[in-house]
Parts: sequence; structure tokens; C-alpha cells
Amino acid sequence: MQSKENVRFEGITEEEFHKRAGVSSAEFLERALPKARAVRDQAYAPYSGFRVGAALLADGEIFCGANVENASYGLAICAERSAATAAVSHGRRGFHAVAIVGADGLGTAPCGTCRQFLSEFNPVLPVVYATAEGLTITAVDQLLPDAFGPASFSVE
Repeated sequence: MQSKENVRFEGITEEEFHKRAGVSSAEFLERALPKARAVRDQAYAPYSGFRVGAALLADGEIFCGANVENASYGLAICAERSAATAAVSHGRRGFHAVAIVGADGLGTAPCGTCRQFLSEFNPVLPVVYATAEGLTITAVDQLLPDAFGPASFSVE
């Protein structure tokens, strides 16, 4: 990766990232970060000013989403869910990795709702998010251990 960004792996290795995502972290970041940063500029954040962009690799394609706020805060949608719904709207459900960026220097770890939402499609999804120190690479199962998911409905 030719990026000057500080990248830290947390609870997942490069090898695990590659196995789960089907691409190296460097290749994913090269494809996804510019798109996440570009879509961040499209965010609708008139109340908080906190603009976030996400780029989701799903079935070989990158789907982007930005956060969309609402005067009724509970109706806002985060960038991660925006990207995920874009992928699903295009018939893609094989989620392989997601990158999330906010304003430079601000952390953008996914919220609890987004962790649960992403876990629905891939409970071991690699997640890249910005921090004040650079980028953290982890996975949904690290951010949301013992998640409630489709398997929770199985009765044995």
C-alpha cells in the first residue's frame, strides 16, 4: 500500500483479512478509501456537521453510502447502513469488507446499530475505520461479540 496512513490491526491479522475479504488490505484500501472519502462530501449532516462516508466491498463491487441526518435524530441513517442498503438494492448480499471515514483526525468506529446491521450479512466482516491515529482494521465479530443473528432463530 502506498498510503502514508498509519494502519493498525486489532483482533484480526492481514492473513485473516485477505481470507475473509478475498483481497489484501492494501488492495481494499486503495479501492475503497478514495470512494469513502468522496461520498463523505455528499453526507447530509445539517445538525451535527459530522459527515461520514463508507465504501462496502460486496460481491466484487464497491457500494458507497453517506450518513443522512433527520431532525428526528432516531430516523438518521449512518453511512455504513447506507452503503449496505445500496448493495442489497442491487442484489448484492456477499459483504466482504467495509471502510468508514469521517473528517480527518476524527474517529469513526461503527455504532452499535451498524455493527448489528452488518453482522446480519457477514458476522466476520472486516471493518476499516478511521481514528485520530490513522486507520484501524478489525472485524464485526471483534466489535460485536456474541451477536444476535440469523443463527439465533435456529431451534435444535
